[in-house]
Amino acid sequence: DVPQLNSAQDVLALLERRLASFTPELKKAAAAMLEEQTAIGVSSARQMAKLAFVKPNTMVRLAKELGFKGYDDLRGLFQEDIRRGQLGGGFEDRARWLQSLSRKGELGQLYADLANVSIKNIETTLAATNQVEMQAAARTLHQAKKRYMLGVGINHALAESFCYLADMASMPIEPIPRFGSLAIDDLAHAATDDVLIAITFKPYRREVVTAVEQARRQNLKIIGISDSPASPIVLGADHGFVVDTETPQFYTSIVATMALLETLMAFVIAEAEDDVITEIEAFHERRHRLGIYMGEKNS
Repeated sequence: DVPQLNSAQDVLALLERRLASFTPELKKAAAAMLEEQTAIGVSSARQMAKLAFVKPNTMVRLAKELGFKGYDDLRGLFQEDIRRGQLGGGFEDRARWLQSLSRKGELGQLYADLANVSIKNIETTLAATNQVEMQAAARTLHQAKKRYMLGVGINHALAESFCYLADMASMPIEPIPRFGSLAIDDLAHAATDDVLIAITFKPYRREVVTAVEQARRQNLKIIGISDSPASPIVLGADHGFVVDTETPQFYTSIVATMALLETLMAFVIAEAEDDVITEIEAFHERRHRLGIYMGEKNS
């Protein structure tokens, strides 16, 4: 009986178990698959056959031997695992997969996948938290004497955006690291009444994890945002939020993180004193007065 194969790892495990029983040609094809696992999802039967030094039909025969209708069905499992980040050495494998979609004229499917996964990421992220946790984090920010926010790489823009919105509401948050500085140096004078918001995703950035560890030693409150409850910046945080970052792209998706931060900012405003509305109005009035905005006042 052919076992149920639901993932690339299932296929690889079956290949290992059956390798010794294959004919010499099938054995070469199977060995190539085991050695070049990330190539399967982005390679045609002809390309894989070239790696294995066998004929393309041998790759098809191997797929059928494993219970698939053909090589493309087998490859589909590997493509799905690459898309989910569950197979491969990293972002470069997803980049190769994206290029393979273009060569095969399947960009319409990519468009649909991106839309679906973005919506799913937001839904699962917000479903994983609740208004009580959001309100608690917002209150911690309000009660802090000084606030810091750390996001590097792809998360730097998220941190800057959140700090910009907070400043508009007269709740200043200092984005770190400052230009030419290190995050741990920027936290040197932080104290117990202060709070650090930190963001990092796999593979976790060392400077973010190190800064969070330093902040803990200085008894700062920590708001950690990451992609796993086991993340070193979420584990043990005063407020930890786990976001879904799944994407067919070659980089981590930040769509759900942006939604989470926008939600947190909404709670920050909701928990603020009444004069925050006056502060926001004054901010925009000044910009209109200085001619920063074009067109009508509400444009």
